[in-house]
Amino acid sequence: MDHKKHSVLVVDDTSLSIMALTRILNPEYTVYTASNGRDAITAAEQYLPDVILLDVIMPDMDGYAAIAALKNAEKTKDIPIIFITGLSRSGDEEKGLALGAADYITKPFSPVVVKLRVRNQIKILEQVRLIVEKEVVEQNNSARMEFLSRMSHEMLTPMNAIVGLTHLLKATTESGAAKEYLDEMTAASGHLLDLINNLLDISDQKDSVFIPVDSVFSFEVMVQDVLSGINHNVKKKQQRLTFDIASSLPPHLIGDPGRLAQVIKHLLANAIKFTPEDGEIRLSVSVIDEDDETVTLQFEITDNGIGISKEHQNGIFDVFTQVDESMTRKHDGAGLGLSMSKRIIEMMDGKIWVESELGKGSKFIFTCKCKKDKVHIHL
Repeated sequence: MDHKKHSVLVVDDTSLSIMALTRILNPEYTVYTASNGRDAITAAEQYLPDVILLDVIMPDMDGYAAIAALKNAEKTKDIPIIFITGLSRSGDEEKGLALGAADYITKPFSPVVVKLRVRNQIKILEQVRLIVEKEVVEQNNSARMEFLSRMSHEMLTPMNAIVGLTHLLKATTESGAAKEYLDEMTAASGHLLDLINNLLDISDQKDSVFIPVDSVFSFEVMVQDVLSGINHNVKKKQQRLTFDIASSLPPHLIGDPGRLAQVIKHLLANAIKFTPEDGEIRLSVSVIDEDDETVTLQFEITDNGIGISKEHQNGIFDVFTQVDESMTRKHDGAGLGLSMSKRIIEMMDGKIWVESELGKGSKFIFTCKCKKDKVHIHL
C-alpha cells in the first residue's frame, strides 16, 4: 500500500503532541494540523483527510463536540476519527466510541501503535471504497446492458424488414448492376443484423437467461445453412473455402444447432474478413472423444490471413475487445462475436482458443459436447 497517497489530520492543542505525531506519520503520510476543534472542522472540510487524530481536552471546543460536528457534516461524516487523549477511564473511551470514533488511543502513546491504528483505518477505508466503486461499476454496466437490449429490440424489427424486402427485390430484378447493389445491401444488412443479435445475446447473458436449447439436428444440414450465409462474401473476395469433415462424425446429434451454427458462422466470417483476396480458409471437424451417450467434437477454422500478435491474443475473447483498432476499423467489427462464441462453447461443455502469428494466419479451435441420437442410429 502506497501511504503517500493518504493524509492524516492531527488535532491537538499541545504543540509537542502535534510535533511528535507529525514526526511519527510524516514519512508515510501527508500530515495536516489543527490546534482546536473549530480549526479541525475547517481543515477537515478543506483537506478531506483519510484519517483524523483528535485530542479530547481542548479549549473552546473539545474533541467530543468536534466529532459530533464532523459526523453531522455531509463532507466529513465518513472520515474515520481516532481519539488520542490522556483520558484513560473506561467511561471516556465508551463516550468517544458512542459518538462515532473508529478507535481510541491513550497518552502516552507508542509510535508503533499509532502507526498501526492509522494503517488499519486506512485499510478499512480502502476496502469500503473498493466495494462502493464496484457497486457503481455494476450499476453502470446494468444500465448500459438494459439500454443496449432495449435499443437492439427496437432496431431488430426494421432490420428484419430491410433484409426481407431486399431478398424480395432481388428476386424481381433482372439488371446485373442492380443485383450487385442488392447483394451489397444484403451483406451489409446481414452484418448489422448479426451485430444486433449479438447485443441481444449479451444482454440475455447478463440476465442469466442465455441457455442452450437441445434438439435433434442433422450436422450436414446445419453446415449447409452456415455456408448459405457466407458464400456471397467468399465469392466476392475470390477465396477458397474447403472442408474436412471426419467420416466418424454421427450424421444426427442432439444439441443446440442454432448456437453451434452461430459460432461456426462467426469464426468463418472472421476468417473471410481478415483473409485477403485469393486467400484460403479451411473448416475441419473431427471426433476427439465419445462414449455410449455423447460425442466430443473439435472444430478448426484455419486461414492464411493477417494473423494476430501474441500481445492481442490474451483478451481476444473478452466482451467488446477488438484485436487491433486500426484493423477492425478497416474490416468492420465490434468485438462481440468472439465473446459470445466463448460463452456458447462453454455452455456446451467445450473450450475455445486461438493459435496465430502476425502475418501468417490464424487457427481458431473449439470443442463442444453433443449427445448421440440413438433413434436415427438404429433406423
